[in-house]
Amino acid sequence: MIKINLRIIGLGALFNAVLTIVLSIIFFPLLFLGPLIGGFLASYFSNGYEDYDKMDEKDGMVVGAISGIIGGLIIGLLSIPGIGNISTVIESISTAIGVTGSTLIAGYIIIQLALIMSFVLGLIGGIIGVMFKK
Repeated sequence: MIKINLRIIGLGALFNAVLTIVLSIIFFPLLFLGPLIGGFLASYFSNGYEDYDKMDEKDGMVVGAISGIIGGLIIGLLSIPGIGNISTVIESISTAIGVTGSTLIAGYIIIQLALIMSFVLGLIGGIIGVMFKK
């Protein structure tokens, strides 16, 4: 069983969300770096199993994925009020859908995409963090 340090995972998730939003404002294509670095930090500073101190790639995947999911939720919830360039994406999805209440549907789509992106990239960042730790 992994000794999950929730403070480290929470800090990785918060770093994930803040860096993703800041990079999406500065230069939109760089927003993928937030979840990667958040998952990296969460796994790099995490402890191993109770029996031994070493973490393997599976442990890094778990810690990075948890950090990515929490960070994706934060990103999704912050994108609904229209922080950053995400508001223009929501508006373009709303006009493409063209139905009443489409902003709510577009917000839901953005939350789902943020969760999936942050989960996968956090998982990859977790693997990279364990590889750097070794």
